[in-house]
Amino acid sequence: MITLQHKDLLNAGVHFGHLTSKWHPNMAPFIFMERNGIHIIDLNKTLLQLQEATHALKAVASAGKRILFVATKKQAKGVVEQEARRLGMPYVTERWLGGTLTNFATIRKLLKKMSSFDKLMKDTAYQNMAKKEQLMIAREKGKLERLLQGIADTTRLPAALFVVDIKKEHIAVKEAQRLGIPVFAITDTNTNPEWVDYPIPSNDDASRSIELIIKTVGSAIEEGLEERQRIKEVDTLEQIAASRGSRERNVEKVISSETAVQKTRTVSNAAKPASRVTKKAETQQATGVGRLVHAKEEPQPNKETTTA
Repeated sequence: MITLQHKDLLNAGVHFGHLTSKWHPNMAPFIFMERNGIHIIDLNKTLLQLQEATHALKAVASAGKRILFVATKKQAKGVVEQEARRLGMPYVTERWLGGTLTNFATIRKLLKKMSSFDKLMKDTAYQNMAKKEQLMIAREKGKLERLLQGIADTTRLPAALFVVDIKKEHIAVKEAQRLGIPVFAITDTNTNPEWVDYPIPSNDDASRSIELIIKTVGSAIEEGLEERQRIKEVDTLEQIAASRGSRERNVEKVISSETAVQKTRTVSNAAKPASRVTKKAETQQATGVGRLVHAKEEPQPNKETTTA
């Protein structure tokens, strides 16, 4: 995460506010002084608010949730789009379509329509159309891409919004408030910081100031994404270890069952010869008894007859 100092903020012109005639009273806690009719922002408050916002954004990113960047000002469009693409986050840098959040079902229909144009232009039927029809389809497709290219891969509402100049993007802020989505924003001295959950008092007109804040916020989000990736890797390793442990336990059970079977077979085999000997002895004993009975039943020779 990038750690900023007062010198960095001064060099970028973060401390310059708007004219005193255009200030908002609710920004008074964040104003340091007035010089030449211009309010000077308190950089100590800026650092504290920025630190709080970056920690919250890091937690959102580490939880695997998405953050929508909104900036339609010329000074902020380029840097916001570049940073959002680098982080893989959705963004809106053209006109904010009313109902992008509160009527998200309609926005999804427009996204499906845009993807259907891509499929149609690759089909042979498109080549057989009249040139006027092809031109109308190409124009509509280009318009949708210009407005929705930053949220083309979005399938659900974002978990947070990061806004540059809440006065210009007041529609997006109101939609987020209605849905209970937390808003992080760069707030200048002419805006009401109570509109957002995490205000960052800063100059929202100078491109250098916007770029410095966006880069710092992007660094915090990137760190949260890396932490999320590490957690996934640890969970995967734990699952692999658990599966290996269960396999080893199953193998041990199989081996123990096979050992028990072998012991049973050994005992039964050892008992078989003894039973055979016993049966043989019983058979012999029965044979001897039978002979004795047979001998008793035979008639004895007459002694008198023999003497004579």
